[in-house]
Amino acid sequence: MQKDTKKAPLANWDDLRVFLEVARGGTASAAARRLGVDYTTVARRVRALEEAMGALLFDRSRSNGFSLTQDGQQLVGYAEAMEGAMQAASEAVSGTGGALSGHVRIGCTEAFGIHFVIPEMVAFQERYPNITIDVLPVPHFVNLSRREADIAITLERPARGPYVCVKLCDYRLALYATPDYLAARPVRCREDLREHRFINYVQDLAFSPRLLYLDEVVPGASSPLRSTSVLAQYQAALQGRAMAILPCFMAAGDPRLTAVLPGELSVIRQFWMSYSEDLRRLRRVTSVAGHLIERARASEAFLLGDTTASTL
Repeated sequence: MQKDTKKAPLANWDDLRVFLEVARGGTASAAARRLGVDYTTVARRVRALEEAMGALLFDRSRSNGFSLTQDGQQLVGYAEAMEGAMQAASEAVSGTGGALSGHVRIGCTEAFGIHFVIPEMVAFQERYPNITIDVLPVPHFVNLSRREADIAITLERPARGPYVCVKLCDYRLALYATPDYLAARPVRCREDLREHRFINYVQDLAFSPRLLYLDEVVPGASSPLRSTSVLAQYQAALQGRAMAILPCFMAAGDPRLTAVLPGELSVIRQFWMSYSEDLRRLRRVTSVAGHLIERARASEAFLLGDTTASTL
């Protein structure tokens, strides 16, 4: 009996790249924006890939967009491995002269992104001018599995997933108010805090329970003004009508603010840095990560502030 030697059709890499973007974003329109093409191109390439694979990769609906089928979920892992291999190969070929190039996107919290990551990436690009960098300082976590960023800096260590993860640093927060506010309403001990007003996070919208430190410092504190943004809380504290717990790396150097009970009140939190295992082969990603680790360790005094207060 003659064997069937017909080979299965090979998937087109451009189709796979589009497939990954749709899988990560959940919609063809989001994938189109990321790739810089139109919706019809995305839809056409997804159909072409499904025909080549002989399988339905997405369940489509107006309400839920593109949801991966079981076959689609299985393909994601293979497609991401191919993506990583293509990126590594491109980097190896283009970097044979020793000059790293390419693109890296970093997701991080607002204050840390603005006061630490941005300055450090400016310094990094003096050494590696051919690496372009996006910094996303946002008041929420970025999703590494959807490739919203290559590197994520978060308040909590990822619970699971194929990630390279390292503790980046400790940082200190303290209670701050304007000098005029404290002159009119002196604080001599913790008990005095019960009579004051505080700026706080919107508790049910806080993207991490690690942000709800006001309850640790002043249980039952009065918070008539709340915001999901630490930058908004910072600006509110500068108005001189209430106090706020702020990162020392943001507030300690501002002469318009004074630490309240600096010998008694402070909170220590951590930043964790993660990136996908398949990006470990990319020198541009590991170079950025290595620079941030090195600079965070060298900046310990800045990140912990000038106080030597005991912590909660």
